[in-house]
Amino acid sequence: MTGYADDLALAHLLADAADAVSTARFGALDLRVEAKPDLTPVSDADTAVERRIRDLLAEHRPGDGLLGEEYGEQPATGADGRRWVVDPIDGTKNFVRGVPIWATLIALLEGDRPVLGLVSAPALGRRWWAALGAGAYAGPDLATGAPIRVSAVGALADASFCYSSLTGWEEAGRLDAVLQVMRDAWRSRAYGDFYGYMLLAEGALDVMVEPELSLWDIAALVPIVTEAGGTFTDLSGRPAPAGGENSAIATNGALHGDILARLGRPAVR
Repeated sequence: MTGYADDLALAHLLADAADAVSTARFGALDLRVEAKPDLTPVSDADTAVERRIRDLLAEHRPGDGLLGEEYGEQPATGADGRRWVVDPIDGTKNFVRGVPIWATLIALLEGDRPVLGLVSAPALGRRWWAALGAGAYAGPDLATGAPIRVSAVGALADASFCYSSLTGWEEAGRLDAVLQVMRDAWRSRAYGDFYGYMLLAEGALDVMVEPELSLWDIAALVPIVTEAGGTFTDLSGRPAPAGGENSAIATNGALHGDILARLGRPAVR
């Protein structure tokens, strides 16, 4: 393991604590769900998970910064400016409906670069993680994880193409392009949220795309996909994450140029 071994151990500790909170509320009859100003749902599990992670980071990394989806930014006080980025429950709509495809996303950034990512999906009994220069892994826990690798599929006609939903692509004015990719691909499915990216990192599918994301949606995913040998950019071809408003084209690398040409957009100058 690289110099991030202690941070990765801490990320697993955070995930263990998050899983304990979220699984206790999954399927609860008294689960409280509200609509945020952007009309997306937030449950009492989302807020409880983030509070637990914040408490643990205050104990173990008091100088590090923290950005969480539910409670915003806590600036770093340490000289190195490291920042954790957390999505307490990615896939809240699944969570509140009893669909087991949801996860806690934990990332560590140095500057704007994600150097560590962990995705824990306790309802699936699965966890994925990576640190810069150390490869990507999946398994029940840190001690039993096995290396994962993207596929070697080199042609779209042989590829499994994944997306989150078609609505966002329609709003972005690229629905026709996405539909054509779906026609040309061997297979297309909308697994959605974190799960498509993790299947990509495992080599189970070959492309995952989304037109609009927040930093907490994407930061933990990037190291896992890239350390597994994949390529992860925004729609302009810039390495992700690329700022406050993000988009994603994630591929096994071999297909990246083709997908970027079909779905991408010129970089804003």
